[in-house]
Amino acid sequence: MEWHITDAQSLAIIDQEIGPCVFSPSEYELVRRVIYATADFEYKSLITFSEQALQSGAAALAARSTIIVDVPMVQVAIMPIIQGTFANPVYCSTEALTRPQKERTKAAWGMETLARRYPEGIFVVGQSQTALTTLSDLIEADIIRPALVVGTPAGFVDVDVAKERLRDSMVPHIGTQGRKGSAVVAAAIMSGLAELAWQAYGQETNVIM
Repeated sequence: MEWHITDAQSLAIIDQEIGPCVFSPSEYELVRRVIYATADFEYKSLITFSEQALQSGAAALAARSTIIVDVPMVQVAIMPIIQGTFANPVYCSTEALTRPQKERTKAAWGMETLARRYPEGIFVVGQSQTALTTLSDLIEADIIRPALVVGTPAGFVDVDVAKERLRDSMVPHIGTQGRKGSAVVAAAIMSGLAELAWQAYGQETNVIM
């Protein structure tokens, strides 16, 4: 990854202001990227990692597992780093071909369709609470076993419940607590993880972000 001098200066400011952390170096790198993308230091206390989340996600990326995202914004944001590293297939739930259904959102229905097709993939939910709820339903029913779920949607109506279900699951996951989150947060986490995985597997990338 190539940084402009202003990027490096911004990261240095984050390092100076963030204060004591309990994260591992790899986790800290992802948290720092989220703060850089949002200018919000509260994410220091909102982002959570399950055990083996980074290891499982990195291994799945290296194995070129399919990545499923909930909205085009996440897909567009992560494509440069994905194409410049492991070139995993990336599909978007809102663009999946599904039969019409009034009871569920397009993102939720598309997420279920793609999850059943790629049950051991990497799932990135940055915006759609209904997509995250659908994933939790499938995980709890033992229909899918994702290599990693990144779940960071924002919301006011039971979004904390949806996130808690993800935290209670036995699958590797990275998420945010409470109401806060966004597609920007999910993209920052996934992009950072892809670069860490690329470095861990002895590769170099010149992708500009």
